[in-house]
Amino acid sequence: MMTNERNTVIYTGVTNDLERRVYEHKQKITKGFTRRYNICKLIYTEYFSDINEAIAREKQIKAGSRKNKEQLIRDFNPKWKDLSDAL
Repeated sequence: MMTNERNTVIYTGVTNDLERRVYEHKQKITKGFTRRYNICKLIYTEYFSDINEAIAREKQIKAGSRKNKEQLIRDFNPKWKDLSDAL
């Protein structure tokens, strides 16, 4: 999951190359939601060896409430720090 500087928008996505995808979001390479809402901080990750499991989990997270997403983030990254520096 990624967010903007003020943590007001949460973006959930799936990728096979996290480092590349975070770079694309930060550089605003692709038009769309993340560019429009200035999504620039990686705040939560999960890793899967099976793409179908990853997609199913993405759909599960997206279907959840913002409150549920915030709880996942707080449990994993209480200060909502940008985790992309560790990639």
